[in-house]
Amino acid sequence: MKDSTPKDKRPGWDDYFIKIAYLVSERSTCLRRKVGAVLVKDKRILATGYNGAPAGIVHCEVTGCLREKLNVPSGERHELCRGLHAEQNALLQAALYGVSVKGAVLYVTVTPCIICAKMIINAGVKEVVIDGDYPDKMAKEFLKEAGVKVRRING
Repeated sequence: MKDSTPKDKRPGWDDYFIKIAYLVSERSTCLRRKVGAVLVKDKRILATGYNGAPAGIVHCEVTGCLREKLNVPSGERHELCRGLHAEQNALLQAALYGVSVKGAVLYVTVTPCIICAKMIINAGVKEVVIDGDYPDKMAKEFLKEAGVKVRRING
């Protein structure tokens, strides 16, 4: 006899990879915002990254957040942060292990900042799939000018 109850619906590729990006973001040590990123090519994960202090550096959970102490608005004065962004960490992990990201798709929980946008462009990433927004107009303009497709899902 056949089971008449519907099977669990498999997620589409976008939902699958963005959910993985959210899972990756749970490793973040940032006190302000947890961000996750997943680099994908041909439906295969190349590298992941989350925002936080570099390896071997004390986490913000211990030192506190200088940007919070100085009331720096989101999207400004990135140089005052101890951490790397999720996109940066994903690109660096790929580089560390010799994995080309040319033509890859980057799934990230929020829109990249201008610093990450420039790295994404020069790394040859062809598309960025986001779920949330980040207040950086220049980043969006750069990605568009460079021909990097930005697509928002679930919104």
